[in-house]
Amino acid sequence: MSARPPLPPFTRETALQKVRAAEDAWNTRDPHKVSLAYSEDSVWRNRDTFVTGRAAIVELLTAKWEREREYALRKDLWSFDGDRIAVRFQYESRDADGRWWRSYGNELWEFDGQGLMTRREASIDDVRIEEKDRRLFGPRSDAERGASLPLR
Repeated sequence: MSARPPLPPFTRETALQKVRAAEDAWNTRDPHKVSLAYSEDSVWRNRDTFVTGRAAIVELLTAKWEREREYALRKDLWSFDGDRIAVRFQYESRDADGRWWRSYGNELWEFDGQGLMTRREASIDDVRIEEKDRRLFGPRSDAERGASLPLR
């Protein structure tokens, strides 16, 4: 597989590029496209689920986006060092019964020398919201690019 720049060790600028690229990919809701950012043997903890490898990542993401409809995500760089990046994120989605949820989380990422993520650990909490309280609608706009996520 070819390299996925930017490559570690990360600077603030390249860590921000990696975070934005991840946000943009996840907002496509295309499991196959998203999986290409991960190594063939990438190890994930997503909530209480543990998976290894791209095929398992595609399977997890396919099921996720079947459950989480109208999914819209925002990620913020929290910290970085060498080949690791920490991210905080929020996303909103609607379930099959039409209820809206805002999910808050933190991710820890580790990359190989080719810029592929070899490890992802995600802790996520869900909060029920009313549709009128939504604030995430589709991918981040150009006007939002420099904005940080609100705490609530």
